Amino acid sequence: MINLKFLFSNIWHFIALGFGAGLIKKGTGTFGTLITFIYFIFLYQLNLEIQILIFFILLLVSYISVKNTLQSLKIKDPSCVVIDEIIAYLIVLILLPNNYLLYLISFILFRFFDILKPWPISKLEELPGAIGVIADDFGAALFALVITQMVASYVL
Repeated sequence: MINLKFLFSNIWHFIALGFGAGLIKKGTGTFGTLITFIYFIFLYQLNLEIQILIFFILLLVSYISVKNTLQSLKIKDPSCVVIDEIIAYLIVLILLPNNYLLYLISFILFRFFDILKPWPISKLEELPGAIGVIADDFGAALFALVITQMVASYVL
């Protein structure tokens, strides 16, 4: 059972469940994605190279936490695991110009693509284990980033 006891049973579960966001009954992915803004508050003032370095460290930690949590739960892609949304959306925020409207547009697009999982995102989800759990979110992030960048270039 996925509850507070499971959340606090080890650090990897705590990270994978987005520090508790994954325990929310409805909208776990959306709430998890919102958590990304907390990470970003600490990163956005740093230079891009440092942000990217920290991102890759967080990506590795995310992968390990997802892998360990999947092994504990024995479920292919449990909705309680939200670190995949957090880490994927974080790269979108890092790569966008500092603009609240673009953050909002990218958030909506990211959730849209993450929920609907159009091809080729749906194919990424078929990858095994933690790679598949994380990869489909990166597909959604890429789609959201490209479209948001186009909006930034042509509309704003």
